Amino acid sequence: MSVYPHLENALKHHFGYDSFRSPQREIIIEALENRDLLVIMPTGGGKSLCFQLPALMKDGLTVVVSPLIALMQDQVDGLRKNGIPATFLNSSVSPHKVRMREQAILAGKIKLLYVAPERLLSERFLPLLDLVHHQIGISAFAIDEAHCVSEWGHDFRPEYRQMISLRQRYPNVPIWGLTATATERVRADIIKQLGLNQPSVHIASFNRQNLYYEVRPKKKNSYAELLELIRENEDSGIIYCLTRKKVEELAFKLQHDNISALPYHAGLSDIERSENQTKFIRDDARIIVATIAFGMGINKPDVRFVVHFDISRNLESYYQESGRAGRDSELSKCLLFLSYSDVKTIEWLIEQKTDEQEQKIAKHQLRQMIDYAEGTDCRRAIQLSYFGERFSGNCGNCDNCCNPKPVEDWTIEAMKFLSCVARCKQRFGMKHVIDILQGRKTQKILSKEHDKLSTYGIGKDRTLDEWRMLGRSLLHQGLLEQTTDGYAVLKLNSLSWEVMRKQRSVSIVVSLKEKTVGKERSEKAEQADVLFQKLRELRKQLADIQSVPPYVIFGDSTLKLMTQMKPKTRDEFSKLAGVGSHKLNQYGDKFIKVIKAYLQENSSVSSKSTSSSGDISYTELQTFELHKEGLSIKEIAQQRNLRSTTVTRHLSDLIEKDKPVDLNLLVTLEKQKKIIQVLDALGDIALTPIKEYLGDSYSFDEIRLVRGRWRKQTNKSGKR
Repeated sequence: MSVYPHLENALKHHFGYDSFRSPQREIIIEALENRDLLVIMPTGGGKSLCFQLPALMKDGLTVVVSPLIALMQDQVDGLRKNGIPATFLNSSVSPHKVRMREQAILAGKIKLLYVAPERLLSERFLPLLDLVHHQIGISAFAIDEAHCVSEWGHDFRPEYRQMISLRQRYPNVPIWGLTATATERVRADIIKQLGLNQPSVHIASFNRQNLYYEVRPKKKNSYAELLELIRENEDSGIIYCLTRKKVEELAFKLQHDNISALPYHAGLSDIERSENQTKFIRDDARIIVATIAFGMGINKPDVRFVVHFDISRNLESYYQESGRAGRDSELSKCLLFLSYSDVKTIEWLIEQKTDEQEQKIAKHQLRQMIDYAEGTDCRRAIQLSYFGERFSGNCGNCDNCCNPKPVEDWTIEAMKFLSCVARCKQRFGMKHVIDILQGRKTQKILSKEHDKLSTYGIGKDRTLDEWRMLGRSLLHQGLLEQTTDGYAVLKLNSLSWEVMRKQRSVSIVVSLKEKTVGKERSEKAEQADVLFQKLRELRKQLADIQSVPPYVIFGDSTLKLMTQMKPKTRDEFSKLAGVGSHKLNQYGDKFIKVIKAYLQENSSVSSKSTSSSGDISYTELQTFELHKEGLSIKEIAQQRNLRSTTVTRHLSDLIEKDKPVDLNLLVTLEKQKKIIQVLDALGDIALTPIKEYLGDSYSFDEIRLVRGRWRKQTNKSGKR
């Protein structure tokens, strides 16, 4: 593009990135041309940059409206670390600091001001805004979390309805609405409620390719499965529960199992909630357990897994909540445990609503959520279809695609189903259509004389669950549609008629009668990269000194680039994505020093041990040397600044590689014999069922270590 040729230079200078993601550049150009905007961009897609960079390039002050105090502080911290003049005004700021910040704004020293909608529209603040507009100019209003303006959104906030007064008060100032999730109906509502004037609408794909989606039935052993996931994963995670009581109980159990977990819900005091969130953001606590209903408003990019221990109320909320994983585009996991007792709890809560229409909408949304959880189609396809985006094929990154179930041709059944929808004149929901197909004599069927339709009773050969499975699959594949006004009426589309005319076949994934727990996914090598750990340690030290979250210094993706590129000069360091001019000057030398020290140490150690190390990685070798000196797992972990689980994994892999690890120092002979007996009986399966069989006196670490010996022996004997 010849227009705005220096945009990439500004991007690199301020934020450290060499190129834009699609469609950031186009959005930023339109923002610089003073157009109203509606930007729908999923979490982790770079939405904030779309208003932050134009704010730096335009004259005057950009006012960012945000509903969450924690999110304001988080974004301002990140901007300041990039040398960008930004501030926020909210209830957490003392009156003295408010006056100082207001003076800085009027002096033209601030480019981005974050403010809550309540303060923005207050009688005290509006005169200040008028003064700013008169003296230095307001370049734009960026309304973040714009879905809050719509009662059809998943997080409606009445105060957002007053935002339209900004258009009336400042008619020539552009307004940019931005949100991560919005259906077509919510998008139209945002444009209307914010008074956007012929806005340029940008809808990025909702497909978060780096997220793995999985649904498991909630059983008695689900807590053990959760515990195994946490222990297998050394990074940060969020666990959502339905009620405050469940949050407290689960956080307590995890703490009892030596997991650094903290609760987070509306019942805690403001101070305790703020402290817990700060500890989580700054990596002083690894797990946060939160209520589904309470928005956390965090911008932590390195959350590696999000677990819904209870089902979410609707698919939009689930997408938003699970989307807090992997905001830095690194691989992350989203796991949902499905229990119908949890569904009953939500149904009871819906019944407490006084508005009948609200009840209908909530029930319909819950049904969609259950359809997702029970669905046998690609999880990604189901989610994207909710937002009106089509996705076909195998995504390769959800449980249904990675562990495919049998596919059958159900074209005849689909023709029957769709024909019945047509005969009912597209005025009824799925339950009524299935009742007609199965020839039931319900009061509704008899009163409507639907027992006289040609499709009445033609589906008696299929069960209720089978027809529901087909109906869900037709919706997920886009071969059928459903109204979203709370009544869930089935509607035909052009693809429906293709099926009925025999122009399109229909295949559906058929669930197995018995849901079996498959073998655990193949374990990744997960060798802790020593340089990466050293860089993380330096990052944490710098963050603690400056009282900011570690990712504000550099994100995980930038640290990983350092481990790959190993820059040894400032010029090489400056070329890394995420390293802008300000951060290069502030941190470059410190990180380069660590990289150089690592390279020197690694060179001397590897030269000494090349002949004897075989296929042992450098990090395993260090663990092995300390083990030979007689140090315990805990002592090795402390000396190397690693988690005990990582050291255990090193030793287990070393045993499997036939290295002389003294297992007798780690696990008693009696326990070794018992674990091997169980492995011989159950085979090479996940650790959780093995531990359940053995009981609480056996730890995951002991089982993992003995399994390494068992695998080595079975490999040699050829049994596996």
